[in-house]
Amino acid sequence: MGQQEKVATSLAGAVGEGISASLAHVDAELARRYPGDPGTRQPVHTVYVPGNAFAADTIRSWGDQALAALDEHAPDAASLARVLGLSDELAEPVHTRVRAKLEREPVEDLRVDFEDGYTGREEDADAARAARLVSEAYAHGTAAPYMGIRMKCMEAPVRDRGIRTLDIFLTGLMEAGGLPDGLVLTLPKVTYAEQVGAMVRLLEEFEKARGLDAGRIGFEIQIETSQSILAADGTATVARMIDAAAGRATGLHYGTFDYSACLGVSAAHQASDHPAADHAKAIMQVAAAGTGVRVCDGSTNVLPVGPTEKVHEAWRLHYGLTRRALARAYYQGWDMHPGHLPTRYAAVFAFYREGFQQAAARLAAYANQAGGAVMDEPATAKALSSYLLRGIDCGALDTAEVARLTGLSRAELDAYAAPRRGDLTATAP
Repeated sequence: MGQQEKVATSLAGAVGEGISASLAHVDAELARRYPGDPGTRQPVHTVYVPGNAFAADTIRSWGDQALAALDEHAPDAASLARVLGLSDELAEPVHTRVRAKLEREPVEDLRVDFEDGYTGREEDADAARAARLVSEAYAHGTAAPYMGIRMKCMEAPVRDRGIRTLDIFLTGLMEAGGLPDGLVLTLPKVTYAEQVGAMVRLLEEFEKARGLDAGRIGFEIQIETSQSILAADGTATVARMIDAAAGRATGLHYGTFDYSACLGVSAAHQASDHPAADHAKAIMQVAAAGTGVRVCDGSTNVLPVGPTEKVHEAWRLHYGLTRRALARAYYQGWDMHPGHLPTRYAAVFAFYREGFQQAAARLAAYANQAGGAVMDEPATAKALSSYLLRGIDCGALDTAEVARLTGLSRAELDAYAAPRRGDLTATAP
């Protein structure tokens, strides 16, 4: 190779060194506050089951009820396509995959509820039973990928009860063999960042008491009040909450009905597509971007029950809300009834399958530096790979078909989805 041509510069090397030194604290702050997505699987939904109703067969029961609803109200691909407006190309693969999902893994994330949905009178016993059943489910291979509890909030009237329930549940898990990898805890009705800080302290003390690694236990923050979005001084409270969680926050869950009621939205208009809901979730999304904290949409309270006409109406509503959320990058939502599972998965699978071939082709062109009709950048390659990985994780796509069209292995997809800091500033591969 020939000698590299020398080019003229005007600045001394000390200038760049001085600038780097002056920005060292900023570099450290960026790394601390914005570590990026954790690269782990995000469930497409969360199912809430009251603590007094949770049983060993709850997950299988939800799957069986969902299959029964599908068999009764949309027994084949053509009927489901007519209800939801699926294209002929999507009808068969979506219907087939929905049935397979309901048989294999009907629930991706389950929260045993000790807050609004709890109507039991023996909370100590129910919390201990929940710990036993969750431990047994993981031991027997019947658990959802993610499971945990929603405790009561940190407000004064219920604070002690919430702390005790959490202690009983976590202690029960430890006594039964340890905390499962899929453990998820939800702290509801947070209004001040100090309440998040109190949750951090509570978990720190439990980790010390049980000899666990510091930071082992994370939790979700439920956004259900106006104060959790906008503080009295006009700042975005939710950003303070993420900071107060000290790296333990795993998600922000939007509470459709509590938040709507807090703003005075009438019951008939309380929905996840209300402008007030869009505003709150947009603030949550921006506050969480880059932090590794994921945003979860709310739910619909319109249940798919009754005659077929009513079920189809509820299914169309749920399907439309789920597709709307996915387009807005809210990849997770709540499901309140087994009848919501068919349309949850139909919406998710249709979303990933209809864009799969285009996304795979663009990522392959980027990886091979082959160009094409779209000039993609590293940030877009990250989005394309993340899209494909989410599709694989939920069952909408198969690893083999993604590899065939992209020429990339799972490890290579993971690498594109989680680039090193600084890689996204490049303008070309």
